[in-house]
Amino acid sequence: MIKKNIYLLVVFIACFSYAQKKDTKVLFVIVDGIPADVIEKVYTPNLDKIAREGGYTRAYVGGEKDKYSQTPTISAVGYNSLLTGTWANKHNVWGNSIKKPNYNYWTIFRMAKAYRPELKTAIFSTWLDNRTKLVGDGLSETGHIKLDYVFDGYEHDTINFPHDKKAMYIHKIDEHVVEKASDCIKENAPDLSWIYLEYTDDMGHRFGDSDQFHDAVKIADKQIGKVWKAINYRRKQFNESWEIFITTDHGRDKETGQGHGGQSERERLTWIVTNAKNLNGYFKTKEPGIVDIMPTMMRTLNIEPKKEQLWEIDGVPLTGKISLSNAKATNSESKLYITWDVIDSKGKVKIWVSTENDFNTGGTDAYKLLKKADIKKGQATIDVSKLPSNFYKIVLEANHNTINTWVVIK
Repeated sequence: MIKKNIYLLVVFIACFSYAQKKDTKVLFVIVDGIPADVIEKVYTPNLDKIAREGGYTRAYVGGEKDKYSQTPTISAVGYNSLLTGTWANKHNVWGNSIKKPNYNYWTIFRMAKAYRPELKTAIFSTWLDNRTKLVGDGLSETGHIKLDYVFDGYEHDTINFPHDKKAMYIHKIDEHVVEKASDCIKENAPDLSWIYLEYTDDMGHRFGDSDQFHDAVKIADKQIGKVWKAINYRRKQFNESWEIFITTDHGRDKETGQGHGGQSERERLTWIVTNAKNLNGYFKTKEPGIVDIMPTMMRTLNIEPKKEQLWEIDGVPLTGKISLSNAKATNSESKLYITWDVIDSKGKVKIWVSTENDFNTGGTDAYKLLKKADIKKGQATIDVSKLPSNFYKIVLEANHNTINTWVVIK
């Protein structure tokens, strides 16, 4: 009887502990306009501290150069590639004016609210447009999504942050954003948060590769240190699990460091710092893209979207198991030649093809399963003579993830 009671007590404690376990909370930070070569040479002790828990990698923005997904290396464009996990050919943000975002490609915030409505969301940002235009907070086109904690739009507050020619008001706003973020994390611990910091890009535009720009990077590192301190407070006091992903939206031109927007190697050269523990081989051995952060956050938050949405995401998770990455396809004489990078060589890959792009306008595409191939081969050839078209959407479905690519015949 005593042994039975002890057994029941152990089972009860185990079940209670499991019930009390909280989901991992996610914070992503965009520090504007810092190429990887700068972040690697400037003293950033707080980023280094975070990376020691997880990892650091060089990354890229800009889509596939000279191909259908080529994307301008411009701020708002980069933000939306992160938010939606897609390149500009899908999300349709081509510049900072954010004229006509395609809200059929959902942001991570909309995914969270649709599939896990209990999750609390937050934004801390200099730019009001990040919330009102990119996330589409309150818009009918986004299902009237509403973020729970909002601290933004300070660029319009000229009383508390009077504009000056040296752009010090942006630095002050960034400091205010970090203070609000730190306080909100300590007090409310949102499940999904976005911090955006602008001052580094302002100094890059103004001074290029310079001490002033490097000093702005050091300031940003200190600001991230304050946020990291707030996260550690929650981890220690409330036994919470947190993942942070820190990145940038674009690099800078090689000649002066003042410009960006093109497809030069340095303008495309970015980086990712994270404390995530279960980083996979793709993160460690490849050069991931900014679009890979969104599906990583979805995996952490246990967000499982519809198949049609998942198949549109251009990125792959940086944590946990994945099977393949970097799909590419070409065509010649009614054949599609498809390649992929093998991450896990076990199993088959299903190759689905559609000649439609109705998802782009809110519809559903009809896919046909045209082939099953050994994933370890890293390539396949498909005869599409009975499926003539100037456009093919291709999805590779494997054990642990899917990837997609297009063929556009001009």
